Amino acid sequence: MEFQGFHEKALPFLKKIRVNNNKEWFVLHKHEYEEYILNPSRAFVLEMGEHLQALVPTINAEPKINKSLYRIYRDTRRMGANKMPIKERIGVIFWQGNIKRMQSSSFYMHFSAEELYVAVGVRWFEKPMLDAFRETIKDDIKRKELWEILTNIKSLGKGYTHLEKGYKRYPRGFSADMEYAELSLYKGMATFKTLPAEIITDGERLIDTLYEIYEDMLPLQQFMYEVSLKVKDE
Repeated sequence: MEFQGFHEKALPFLKKIRVNNNKEWFVLHKHEYEEYILNPSRAFVLEMGEHLQALVPTINAEPKINKSLYRIYRDTRRMGANKMPIKERIGVIFWQGNIKRMQSSSFYMHFSAEELYVAVGVRWFEKPMLDAFRETIKDDIKRKELWEILTNIKSLGKGYTHLEKGYKRYPRGFSADMEYAELSLYKGMATFKTLPAEIITDGERLIDTLYEIYEDMLPLQQFMYEVSLKVKDE
């Protein structure tokens, strides 16, 4: 199936989920989900994956649920989790290497009825990745390298930004008198941009737009992938 863009009814369907967020309604309309969103998502993964291989030959692009695609049902059992059973945004991830997909550096995007969100990096750290990240940026040269990567990406003037700091106190091994020490205060390290959701219905425009963003953010992808290779098994 060649990717032509997501169905024009994909965004209105996501709005319907918001109003009818229960499994009973979704089961009755599952065929719409498959036609408007799931099947185009699979085609998108294959098409975008081929493009990304030009940037990262070892990128993982697998058009399966729990691989590049996410389950539409939300896990409501976790403490603090959103208790709405159906997700109102559709995510896709392309991750690098043989590492846990959410903890390896990745090219990511999701769309809701309101926006398209595009990101590169690791959006939140589990403890092994957090430890590897902090160990990496204890080195003055690597810390400066990361700072310059983030600065250069933002300086492109294309509306790129990065995650906000998540901690207030410096972790062990860092202090305020260290140059760029604030990098140790992050709970994740990713750059991102938001765009109008309507882009998803134009396949060629979507692929071209994402490729440009991912190419611009590639230095962070490469830096964070190197960090992920230092993760130690728990």
